[in-house]
Amino acid sequence: MQRGSRTWIGPGLPVVLRSIPGLLVPPIAIYTGLAIGCSLNGVESEYLRTCITNPVLRILFIPLALWIYFSLGSFVKYIRRQQDRRSLGPDVIEPPHIKKKLPGNIDWIPEAIRARDQEYIGDMFSQYFPTHGHTFNMKIFGLDQVFTCDPECIKAVLSTDFSSFEKGKKFKIKMDTVLGVGVFNSDGDMWQLHRSMSRPYFHRERVTHIDLFAQHSDIAIKRLLTRLSEPGLPAVDFQDLVGRFTLDSATEFLFGSSTHSLDAPLPHPNEPPVDESATFAAAFGRAQELLMRRFVLGSFWPWFELFKDRTEGSMEVINAFTNPILQAKLKEKREGLLSLKEKGNEGDTLLDHLVGFSDDERVIKDELLNILIAGRDTTAATLTFACYALAMYPECLAKLRAEVLATFGTSDYPTLEALRSMKYLRAFINEVLRVFPPVPFNERTAVKSTVFKAEGKKFYVPAGAQIPISIFHMHRRKDLWGPDAEEFDPERWLDERLKKYVTPNPFIFLPFSAGPRICLGQQFAYNESSYFLVRLLQRVDQITLAPDAQPPESHPPAHWKHGTGRKAIEKFWLKSHLTMYAVGGLWVRMREVSDVNAETGV
Repeated sequence: MQRGSRTWIGPGLPVVLRSIPGLLVPPIAIYTGLAIGCSLNGVESEYLRTCITNPVLRILFIPLALWIYFSLGSFVKYIRRQQDRRSLGPDVIEPPHIKKKLPGNIDWIPEAIRARDQEYIGDMFSQYFPTHGHTFNMKIFGLDQVFTCDPECIKAVLSTDFSSFEKGKKFKIKMDTVLGVGVFNSDGDMWQLHRSMSRPYFHRERVTHIDLFAQHSDIAIKRLLTRLSEPGLPAVDFQDLVGRFTLDSATEFLFGSSTHSLDAPLPHPNEPPVDESATFAAAFGRAQELLMRRFVLGSFWPWFELFKDRTEGSMEVINAFTNPILQAKLKEKREGLLSLKEKGNEGDTLLDHLVGFSDDERVIKDELLNILIAGRDTTAATLTFACYALAMYPECLAKLRAEVLATFGTSDYPTLEALRSMKYLRAFINEVLRVFPPVPFNERTAVKSTVFKAEGKKFYVPAGAQIPISIFHMHRRKDLWGPDAEEFDPERWLDERLKKYVTPNPFIFLPFSAGPRICLGQQFAYNESSYFLVRLLQRVDQITLAPDAQPPESHPPAHWKHGTGRKAIEKFWLKSHLTMYAVGGLWVRMREVSDVNAETGV
């Protein structure tokens, strides 16, 4: 299906059609065998003719044939699986298997949907940790899904055994309508192409980045202060605010043209955004939410999109912005009107940089969109969770603001050099990334049989197995981070806990992934988050949550209070698609410093 064009063929239809031969071959083969048997002479053939002409047996024939076929196939696969496992070593064992009530663990899917709609993020997996450990096989509908939040396993997948894993065909098909052939949805030569195109652009910090941060953070904070000046202790959706800030700065950074979403008025509680400039951000979220539904539905998602691509409407909104800019740039290049800047020049955008490498519109567009999602959504999530932490832990706000004022005062613009000197700021952001990793889950597919070494055991990972990875759970494990792992404490990055836990085992902290696929823009993300937090705390000295402004459906369910760990104390509802976010936004109230000074006479 051609992306971006209206068609009655949904992305699920080709997947379903490819599966039909596998379903038809067994009954046809068995029926053909019976027919041949009926053509022979003898008592046996007469018996077969009676069976094949019986109307009841005809009705039962197809399911019976499929049962026989898959039973025999399962037996053969089992024998081959055991041989394959033993070939990897005598001490290699199967990881613990999750066993649900229904055959094929088919009841996992409705349970996953229910958990996503009612439970704390990740509970679907963490409920099995006490009995199955941190690496186990969910084996849904006969397909191996080896979940892990073990740092040694994750290290193997992302780094030391990198060649044994890829995104995989099934992953790429699910993501294709949004991510296309971009760097986050490609393998092999295509991934190498994208990586080689983008790496030079992110190789070093650029002065122009700090200018973008200044320009768009000033606009965002002006919008914020305008809201704070309204009567009646107004609340602001901070997630919406920083979502616009990161969208505007990211689109200008990538395309040289901003969406100007900050030009629209900020929403009031229980009022949906009406300005079209905010639609781009909403389309981003909708598209990612629909992708997550495909993952929740597992192998059944194609049946829900046979004749309609559910992401199509959202992608039309996104393409309406990106396509004209890209096409105009390529036209300039073809007509010789584009003076391409030298690679590494401070002034060029990523679009300029990519056009210098390729004329392929789809390759460039997919790469830009992939990096836009990564750069915009992850930083917006980090800032949202940072604000939540500042509201939940006022002692952290006081300490961070003291460092901000000591370094920049109440009005100086931050410099990259000075930002790097702020130890508590970096510790605070690291703790936000640890407790609330923007990309909580990831996935790979094993291209060949291999072994996971975890918890003193060697676990068999068969070729073709999908490997769900949970950075979220790994970041909160008490055996890796200490007994206070679920507490938010930036000091752990400054005291003896850093040397005790992180220094000897750096793979327990992976907010930006690791290995050959490590995030190219991690320093950009640190810089942007740091810059915005500094500018914010120069102007406000108090942040409180505003539960009265939250949409009713976004309040954590009452039964969470009886849970354990952070689930029992959390004041907002976390969910994830490609990235993690706060359901219903993050509504807060802030106190502007100038107002305090006026009241106290300072």
